[in-house]
Amino acid sequence: MRILVTGGAGFLGSHLCERLLGEGHDVICLDNFFTGSKDNIIHLLDNHRFELIRHDIVEPILLEVDRIYNLACPASPVHYQYNPVKTVKTSVMGMINMLGMAKRVKARILQASTSEVYGDPQVHPQTEDYWGHVNPIGIRSCYDEGKRVAETLMMDYHRQNGVDIRIVRIFNTYGPRMAENDGRVVSNFILQALNNQEITVFGDGSQTRSFCYVSDLIEGMIRMMENQQGFIGPVNLGNPVENSILEFAEKIVTITGSASRIVFKPLPQDDPKQRRPDISLAGEKLGWQPTMDLATGLKQTADYFAARSSRG
Repeated sequence: MRILVTGGAGFLGSHLCERLLGEGHDVICLDNFFTGSKDNIIHLLDNHRFELIRHDIVEPILLEVDRIYNLACPASPVHYQYNPVKTVKTSVMGMINMLGMAKRVKARILQASTSEVYGDPQVHPQTEDYWGHVNPIGIRSCYDEGKRVAETLMMDYHRQNGVDIRIVRIFNTYGPRMAENDGRVVSNFILQALNNQEITVFGDGSQTRSFCYVSDLIEGMIRMMENQQGFIGPVNLGNPVENSILEFAEKIVTITGSASRIVFKPLPQDDPKQRRPDISLAGEKLGWQPTMDLATGLKQTADYFAARSSRG
Protein backbone atom coordinates (compact mmCIF):
# COMPACT_ATOMS: atom_id res chain seq x y z
CA MET A 1 0.00 0.00 0.00
CA ARG A 2 0.89 3.67 -0.28
CA ILE A 3 0.90 5.04 3.27
CA LEU A 4 1.17 8.62 4.55
CA VAL A 5 2.67 9.19 8.00
CA THR A 6 2.31 12.79 9.18
CA GLY A 7 4.85 13.65 11.85
CA GLY A 8 6.89 10.83 10.34
CA ALA A 9 10.25 12.25 11.46
CA GLY A 10 9.20 12.30 15.09
CA PHE A 11 9.85 9.72 17.80
CA LEU A 12 6.82 7.52 17.10
CA GLY A 13 6.53 8.45 13.44
CA SER A 14 10.05 7.34 12.55
CA HIS A 15 9.53 3.94 14.18
CA LEU A 16 6.22 3.59 12.34
CA CYS A 17 7.80 4.51 8.97
CA GLU A 18 10.56 1.95 9.59
CA ARG A 19 8.07 -0.79 10.44
CA LEU A 20 5.82 -0.07 7.43
CA LEU A 21 8.80 -0.08 5.06
CA GLY A 22 9.84 -3.40 6.56
CA GLU A 23 6.43 -4.76 5.58
CA GLY A 24 6.97 -3.70 1.96
CA HIS A 25 4.76 -0.60 1.79
CA ASP A 26 5.50 2.67 0.02
CA VAL A 27 5.78 5.29 2.77
CA ILE A 28 5.42 9.06 2.48
CA CYS A 29 6.85 10.82 5.54
CA LEU A 30 5.40 14.31 6.00
CA ASP A 31 6.96 16.58 8.64
CA ASN A 32 7.61 20.29 9.24
CA PHE A 33 10.52 19.47 11.59
CA PHE A 34 9.21 21.59 14.46
CA THR A 35 9.85 18.68 16.83
CA GLY A 36 10.79 15.94 14.34
CA SER A 37 14.40 15.32 13.36
CA LYS A 38 16.11 14.19 10.17
CA ASP A 39 18.41 12.13 12.39
CA ASN A 40 15.42 9.88 13.11
CA ILE A 41 14.86 9.00 9.45
CA ILE A 42 18.26 9.48 7.83
CA HIS A 43 18.76 5.71 7.65
CA LEU A 44 15.54 5.42 5.60
CA LEU A 45 16.40 7.98 2.91
CA ASP A 46 18.16 5.46 0.66
CA ASN A 47 15.10 3.19 0.60
CA HIS A 48 13.41 3.63 -2.80
CA ARG A 49 10.02 3.06 -1.16
CA PHE A 50 10.51 6.00 1.21
CA GLU A 51 9.62 9.60 0.33
CA LEU A 52 10.15 12.64 2.56
CA ILE A 53 8.07 15.81 2.19
CA ARG A 54 8.71 18.89 4.31
CA HIS A 55 5.23 20.26 4.94
CA ASP A 56 2.99 21.61 7.71
CA ILE A 57 -0.42 19.92 7.82
CA VAL A 58 -2.03 23.22 8.82
CA GLU A 59 -1.67 23.94 5.07
CA PRO A 60 -3.60 21.75 2.60
CA ILE A 61 -1.75 19.18 0.51
CA LEU A 62 -2.91 16.87 -2.28
CA LEU A 63 -1.62 13.29 -2.23
CA GLU A 64 -2.92 9.92 -3.41
CA VAL A 65 -2.66 7.36 -0.61
CA ASP A 66 -4.39 4.27 0.78
CA ARG A 67 -3.73 4.87 4.48
CA ILE A 68 -3.08 7.96 6.60
CA TYR A 69 -1.49 7.80 10.05
CA ASN A 70 -1.92 11.29 11.55
CA LEU A 71 0.82 11.71 14.17
CA ALA A 72 1.63 15.37 13.47
CA CYS A 73 1.48 17.41 16.68
CA PRO A 74 4.02 18.42 19.34
CA ALA A 75 3.38 15.96 22.15
CA SER A 76 5.43 17.14 25.12
CA PRO A 77 4.47 20.07 27.39
CA VAL A 78 7.72 21.92 26.58
CA HIS A 79 6.90 21.87 22.87
CA TYR A 80 3.12 22.22 22.80
CA GLN A 81 3.20 25.13 25.27
CA TYR A 82 5.93 26.93 23.27
CA ASN A 83 3.32 28.06 20.71
CA PRO A 84 -0.10 27.02 22.05
CA VAL A 85 -2.07 28.62 19.20
CA LYS A 86 0.00 26.67 16.68
CA THR A 87 -0.63 23.49 18.70
CA VAL A 88 -4.40 24.01 18.43
CA LYS A 89 -4.11 24.75 14.71
CA THR A 90 -2.15 21.55 14.14
CA SER A 91 -4.75 19.44 15.95
CA VAL A 92 -7.81 21.13 14.42
CA MET A 93 -6.91 22.58 11.02
CA GLY A 94 -4.43 19.78 10.40
CA MET A 95 -7.09 17.19 11.25
CA ILE A 96 -9.57 18.87 8.87
CA ASN A 97 -6.98 18.79 6.06
CA MET A 98 -6.13 15.13 6.63
CA LEU A 99 -9.79 14.12 6.87
CA GLY A 100 -10.50 16.06 3.69
CA MET A 101 -7.77 14.08 1.95
CA ALA A 102 -9.08 10.79 3.35
CA LYS A 103 -12.59 11.67 2.14
CA ARG A 104 -11.37 12.64 -1.35
CA VAL A 105 -9.18 9.58 -2.03
CA LYS A 106 -11.22 7.15 0.13
CA ALA A 107 -8.24 6.38 2.38
CA ARG A 108 -8.50 4.92 5.85
CA ILE A 109 -7.20 7.36 8.46
CA LEU A 110 -5.88 6.72 11.97
CA GLN A 111 -5.66 9.54 14.48
CA ALA A 112 -2.92 9.32 17.11
CA SER A 113 -4.93 10.72 19.99
CA THR A 114 -3.70 10.78 23.56
CA SER A 115 -4.40 9.83 27.16
CA GLU A 116 -4.48 13.60 27.77
CA VAL A 117 -8.09 13.58 26.56
CA TYR A 118 -8.84 12.16 30.03
CA GLY A 119 -7.19 15.18 31.72
CA ASP A 120 -6.53 14.72 35.43
CA PRO A 121 -8.75 11.63 35.67
CA GLN A 122 -11.27 10.96 38.42
CA VAL A 123 -11.68 7.38 37.18
CA HIS A 124 -8.77 4.96 37.56
CA PRO A 125 -7.66 3.14 35.49
CA GLN A 126 -9.02 5.03 32.49
CA THR A 127 -11.46 3.27 30.18
CA GLU A 128 -12.49 4.49 26.74
CA ASP A 129 -16.02 5.36 27.85
CA TYR A 130 -14.70 7.88 30.43
CA TRP A 131 -15.29 11.44 29.16
CA GLY A 132 -12.42 12.99 31.07
CA HIS A 133 -11.73 15.77 33.58
CA VAL A 134 -10.02 18.50 31.55
CA ASN A 135 -9.33 22.15 32.34
CA PRO A 136 -10.39 24.00 29.14
CA ILE A 137 -8.48 27.20 29.98
CA GLY A 138 -5.25 25.86 31.53
CA ILE A 139 -1.74 25.88 30.11
CA ARG A 140 -2.12 22.28 28.89
CA SER A 141 -5.51 22.79 27.25
CA CYS A 142 -4.06 23.74 23.83
CA TYR A 143 -2.99 20.10 23.57
CA ASP A 144 -5.71 18.38 25.61
CA GLU A 145 -8.64 20.18 24.00
CA GLY A 146 -7.01 20.20 20.57
CA LYS A 147 -6.80 16.42 20.64
CA ARG A 148 -10.38 16.17 21.93
CA VAL A 149 -11.62 18.31 19.03
CA ALA A 150 -9.59 16.16 16.63
CA GLU A 151 -11.49 13.10 17.89
CA THR A 152 -14.75 15.02 17.43
CA LEU A 153 -13.81 15.81 13.83
CA MET A 154 -12.91 12.17 13.18
CA MET A 155 -16.30 10.99 14.41
CA ASP A 156 -18.23 13.70 12.54
CA TYR A 157 -16.47 13.02 9.22
CA HIS A 158 -17.21 9.33 9.80
CA ARG A 159 -20.91 9.90 10.56
CA GLN A 160 -21.50 12.65 8.00
CA ASN A 161 -19.25 11.57 5.13
CA GLY A 162 -18.60 7.88 5.74
CA VAL A 163 -14.84 8.37 6.15
CA ASP A 164 -13.10 5.15 7.27
CA ILE A 165 -11.53 6.12 10.60
CA ARG A 166 -9.55 4.64 13.49
CA ILE A 167 -8.78 6.39 16.81
CA VAL A 168 -6.07 5.30 19.24
CA ARG A 169 -5.41 6.99 22.58
CA ILE A 170 -1.69 6.75 23.27
CA PHE A 171 -0.41 6.63 26.84
CA ASN A 172 3.18 7.42 27.90
CA THR A 173 5.57 5.81 25.41
CA TYR A 174 9.37 5.66 25.55
CA GLY A 175 12.32 4.23 23.66
CA PRO A 176 15.18 5.15 21.32
CA ARG A 177 14.78 8.39 19.32
CA MET A 178 12.94 10.25 22.05
CA ALA A 179 13.85 13.93 21.81
CA GLU A 180 16.44 14.94 24.38
CA ASN A 181 14.91 18.36 25.06
CA ASP A 182 11.24 17.53 25.32
CA GLY A 183 10.98 17.63 29.10
CA ARG A 184 9.50 14.14 29.39
CA VAL A 185 10.12 12.01 32.44
CA VAL A 186 12.03 9.20 30.69
CA SER A 187 14.44 11.33 28.66
CA ASN A 188 14.91 13.83 31.51
CA PHE A 189 15.73 11.19 34.10
CA ILE A 190 18.02 9.16 31.81
CA LEU A 191 20.01 12.20 30.64
CA GLN A 192 20.37 13.49 34.22
CA ALA A 193 21.47 10.03 35.37
CA LEU A 194 23.99 9.57 32.54
CA ASN A 195 25.55 12.94 33.41
CA ASN A 196 25.44 12.25 37.17
CA GLN A 197 23.27 15.35 37.62
CA GLU A 198 20.52 15.77 40.21
CA ILE A 199 17.35 13.96 39.10
CA THR A 200 14.43 16.37 39.43
CA VAL A 201 11.17 14.83 40.65
CA PHE A 202 8.18 17.16 40.67
CA GLY A 203 5.93 17.03 43.73
CA ASP A 204 6.67 14.23 46.20
CA GLY A 205 7.02 11.66 43.42
CA SER A 206 3.88 9.78 44.43
CA GLN A 207 2.08 10.60 41.16
CA THR A 208 1.97 7.56 38.89
CA ARG A 209 2.62 6.86 35.23
CA SER A 210 2.65 3.74 33.09
CA PHE A 211 5.26 3.47 30.34
CA CYS A 212 4.89 1.53 27.08
CA TYR A 213 7.90 0.65 24.93
CA VAL A 214 7.78 2.07 21.41
CA SER A 215 7.79 -1.23 19.50
CA ASP A 216 4.75 -2.43 21.47
CA LEU A 217 2.93 0.83 20.75
CA ILE A 218 3.65 0.66 17.00
CA GLU A 219 2.36 -2.93 16.91
CA GLY A 220 -0.89 -1.76 18.50
CA MET A 221 -1.30 1.11 16.03
CA ILE A 222 -0.83 -1.14 13.01
CA ARG A 223 -3.23 -3.74 14.39
CA MET A 224 -5.81 -1.00 14.91
CA MET A 225 -5.36 0.42 11.41
CA GLU A 226 -5.64 -2.99 9.74
CA ASN A 227 -8.43 -4.54 11.85
CA GLN A 228 -11.17 -5.65 9.48
CA GLN A 229 -13.95 -5.93 12.06
CA GLY A 230 -15.21 -2.38 11.60
CA PHE A 231 -13.84 -1.39 15.02
CA ILE A 232 -13.06 2.35 14.84
CA GLY A 233 -12.23 3.03 18.49
CA PRO A 234 -11.28 4.96 20.39
CA VAL A 235 -8.99 2.39 21.96
CA ASN A 236 -6.35 2.83 24.67
CA LEU A 237 -2.79 1.79 23.80
CA GLY A 238 -0.33 1.76 26.67
CA ASN A 239 1.20 -0.35 29.39
CA PRO A 240 -1.07 -1.00 32.40
CA VAL A 241 1.89 -1.59 34.76
CA GLU A 242 1.91 1.48 37.00
CA ASN A 243 4.93 3.04 38.72
CA SER A 244 5.27 6.10 40.90
CA ILE A 245 7.57 8.79 39.49
CA LEU A 246 9.89 8.31 42.48
CA GLU A 247 10.09 4.53 41.87
CA PHE A 248 10.81 5.26 38.24
CA ALA A 249 13.66 7.66 39.07
CA GLU A 250 15.18 5.05 41.37
CA LYS A 251 15.00 2.38 38.62
CA ILE A 252 16.89 4.62 36.20
CA VAL A 253 19.62 5.40 38.75
CA THR A 254 20.08 1.65 39.23
CA ILE A 255 20.03 0.76 35.51
CA THR A 256 22.54 3.47 34.55
CA GLY A 257 24.77 2.95 37.60
CA SER A 258 24.52 6.69 38.18
CA ALA A 259 25.82 8.70 41.12
CA SER A 260 22.87 11.09 40.79
CA ARG A 261 20.78 12.02 43.79
CA ILE A 262 17.05 12.67 43.60
CA VAL A 263 15.73 16.17 44.39
CA PHE A 264 12.13 17.40 44.61
CA LYS A 265 10.55 20.47 42.97
CA PRO A 266 6.99 21.94 42.97
CA LEU A 267 4.36 20.15 40.84
CA PRO A 268 3.40 21.98 37.59
CA GLN A 269 -0.17 23.22 37.03
CA ASP A 270 -2.73 20.56 36.02
CA ASP A 271 -0.16 17.75 36.18
CA PRO A 272 -2.18 14.49 36.37
CA LYS A 273 -1.84 12.63 39.68
CA GLN A 274 -2.25 9.21 38.16
CA ARG A 275 -2.34 7.80 34.68
CA ARG A 276 -2.87 4.16 33.74
CA PRO A 277 -4.78 2.69 30.81
CA ASP A 278 -7.37 -0.02 30.96
CA ILE A 279 -6.36 -1.97 27.84
CA SER A 280 -8.99 -4.72 28.02
CA LEU A 281 -10.68 -3.33 24.88
CA ALA A 282 -7.40 -3.50 22.91
CA GLY A 283 -6.97 -7.10 24.09
CA GLU A 284 -10.52 -8.01 23.10
CA LYS A 285 -10.65 -6.23 19.72
CA LEU A 286 -7.02 -6.35 18.57
CA GLY A 287 -5.49 -9.23 20.51
CA TRP A 288 -2.88 -6.71 21.67
CA GLN A 289 -0.92 -6.26 24.84
CA PRO A 290 2.59 -4.96 25.60
CA THR A 291 5.40 -7.50 25.81
CA MET A 292 8.50 -5.41 26.67
CA ASP A 293 9.36 -5.31 30.38
CA LEU A 294 10.31 -1.95 31.86
CA ALA A 295 13.87 -2.82 32.91
CA THR A 296 14.83 -4.08 29.42
CA GLY A 297 13.14 -1.18 27.67
CA LEU A 298 14.82 1.39 29.91
CA LYS A 299 18.21 -0.25 29.35
CA GLN A 300 17.78 -0.04 25.56
CA THR A 301 16.67 3.60 25.83
CA ALA A 302 19.58 4.50 28.13
CA ASP A 303 22.00 2.78 25.73
CA TYR A 304 20.61 4.89 22.87
CA PHE A 305 21.14 8.16 24.77
CA ALA A 306 24.59 7.07 25.94
CA ALA A 307 25.62 6.28 22.35
CA ARG A 308 24.38 9.70 21.16
CA SER A 309 26.27 11.56 23.86
CA SER A 310 29.46 9.60 23.10
CA ARG A 311 29.20 10.73 19.46
CA GLY A 312 29.04 14.32 20.73
